[in-house]
Amino acid sequence: MVADILKLDPYAESSTLEKIRDLVEKPSPSEAPSNLAVTGRYLLPPEVFDCLERTQPGRGGEIQLTDGLRLLAKETGLYAHVYDGKSYDAGDKLGFLKATVEIGLENQEFGGDFRNYLRSLKL
Repeated sequence: MVADILKLDPYAESSTLEKIRDLVEKPSPSEAPSNLAVTGRYLLPPEVFDCLERTQPGRGGEIQLTDGLRLLAKETGLYAHVYDGKSYDAGDKLGFLKATVEIGLENQEFGGDFRNYLRSLKL
């Protein structure tokens, strides 16, 4: 999974929120400021639109959300919810299948039946 990698500062008012100091779009592992990635979910304030309007086009001549978020983080502050859990790359076909199977097996309603079905397959 290739994602924006975050550089964070502790946020004293919460144990799960961290203040975003910077974001780096799809860095190589040696250039990544941390091992914390954006997994595709944002709750953004309306000020992000002003930041995007002032963002110059980047790679491919497009305005990059990461660049707008970097400006927002510097000007008004931006926070990340840090969680300890598994993340799936549902934008990748194999990742989507893995997520479907793993989450399906954990489902209280039909996980047992699904597990039995998988065991019945002649693999």
